[in-house]
Amino acid sequence: METFKKLKQFYWPYKKYFIASLFFVLIVTGITVVYPMVLQLTIDEVIMAENYDLIPVLSVGFILLMAIKGITNFLQQYLGDLFGIKSVYLLRDSLYKKLQHLSFTYYDNARTGDTMSRLTMDVEGFKFFLAAGLKELVRVVFLIGTSLIVMFYYSIPLALLTMAVMPFLIVVVRKFDQKVHPAFRSIRRSLGNLNTRIQENVSGMNTVKSLSKEDFEIDRFTIDNKEYREVNIKTSHIWAKYFPLMELIGNIAMVSLLIFGGWLVIEGDLQLGELVAFFSLVNYIIGPLMHLGFIVNQFSQAKASGERLLDILEAEEKVTDFEKTVTVDKLKGDVKFKDVTLRYYEDDDEALKNIDFEVPAGKTIGLIGATGSGKTSITQLMARFYQPSEGEVYLDGRLTTDYSLAFIRQQIGFVFQEAFLFSTTIRDNIAFGNPHASMDEVIEAAKRAQAHDFIMEMPKGYDTMLGERGMGLSGGQRQRISIARALLINPSILVLDDATSAVDMETEHRIQRALKEVMDDRTTFIIAHRISSLKHADEILVLDDGEIVERGTHEELLVNGGPYQRIYDIQYKDRDAITDIS
Repeated sequence: METFKKLKQFYWPYKKYFIASLFFVLIVTGITVVYPMVLQLTIDEVIMAENYDLIPVLSVGFILLMAIKGITNFLQQYLGDLFGIKSVYLLRDSLYKKLQHLSFTYYDNARTGDTMSRLTMDVEGFKFFLAAGLKELVRVVFLIGTSLIVMFYYSIPLALLTMAVMPFLIVVVRKFDQKVHPAFRSIRRSLGNLNTRIQENVSGMNTVKSLSKEDFEIDRFTIDNKEYREVNIKTSHIWAKYFPLMELIGNIAMVSLLIFGGWLVIEGDLQLGELVAFFSLVNYIIGPLMHLGFIVNQFSQAKASGERLLDILEAEEKVTDFEKTVTVDKLKGDVKFKDVTLRYYEDDDEALKNIDFEVPAGKTIGLIGATGSGKTSITQLMARFYQPSEGEVYLDGRLTTDYSLAFIRQQIGFVFQEAFLFSTTIRDNIAFGNPHASMDEVIEAAKRAQAHDFIMEMPKGYDTMLGERGMGLSGGQRQRISIARALLINPSILVLDDATSAVDMETEHRIQRALKEVMDDRTTFIIAHRISSLKHADEILVLDDGEIVERGTHEELLVNGGPYQRIYDIQYKDRDAITDIS
């Protein structure tokens, strides 16, 4: 029950619906127990005693019971569903909020398909137990308890015989729970793997088809699908093993009661109507005890789902706001790194080592180096996507931790190498960071990013709906919309992370010319592999294996004979070779 205690905050606020539902469940259950008593009266007091004057009274009473049961059944069902729906609404909302605030470290290892499975299948599994399973458990316990009381009233020997069978059923149900819970945990995990495989395949379909890897992907999916099949078969085997055993115990009990009860009737110690009523009550005990297996099944699924949901809810938010943060209107754009070292995880190698530099506001810094040299990590530390393992990062002379995360990220505009667009209109994509921007401001940002012309050629211009991840646009078009989005928030610091890698040379030249005007009054970091993209920077930092190995202007670095010059020679040698071939 530890899992349910930890998730109590999500369903306990709506306990009034659950309590009201339970109240009506108890009424329904009480009426259910009255049925055998009406049956006993009909046989013993009407048929056997030939007292047929009681038939109208019993008929009217029975009809009234039916009406009351129908109304209370509706109320318990409705209120139970309301309890589950409201609880999981709050739970799903909290899960989504938690995902928004988790740091990049969490998403470095998270899988999209598995996360989606948790927010859909696992939430629904938990909801089903809240809405039905928990209430059903109370109903079963109350039904067994009231049935036993009436059974003792009719025949103490038969009631004791019934109770003698109950421990055997309870032991079997307990064994079933111990086996089925790990099985359902495996099912949930396997389903998450399957969803991840499907999501990755659909998202990467262009890559799959371009490399003719359809058969390879089919084989990988088949492996995951087989694993999902096997864990389901294993679970079905557990069901097939324990439910017949429970049914066998129940049938043995029924036969024993029939023999003993018939003997009591023959001896005159029990009336025929009482025996018939007793058998109906036995079904209210044996049946619910066997039904406990289904409730245990629901409980196990809900528990397994709850554990997976707690993995998200209890995930550590490694980058958070400090208790006291300063409030300023806008950053000037001064940036300083002081002896900064970064390890993404404690046991990892250093992604950055002793990074030390200072950038006055309004200056442009170029970052160049091999893939994995730490270029992007530097800019991510400025926005506190990660926290330095050692050293400090300053913005306008204050530690980045002195500001709120929201403020810092509003002041830094990122244009990533892979432009992500949402499935909404082009206008909404550009205005994502500044939804209150006017249409004129959106158009101006698009013009600066050299995106306005191709947008106006779209069927509905800025109101054109985009497909998932910007499907329908070229890579260069998506990148230019991404640049317009960054410009619209009017950041104090602009980060262009290989922002023009997806556009042709002519478009790159136009974008850089447009950006030059924007970069004049703000600090800009340009991450690039092309020297042509950053040779006009005020200072260029050359990184290798997480360290700054060279720094200076384009002209200074060309005469040093260091790594920068070697990169320059390779790039322009290739260009000269292409020119000679032409």
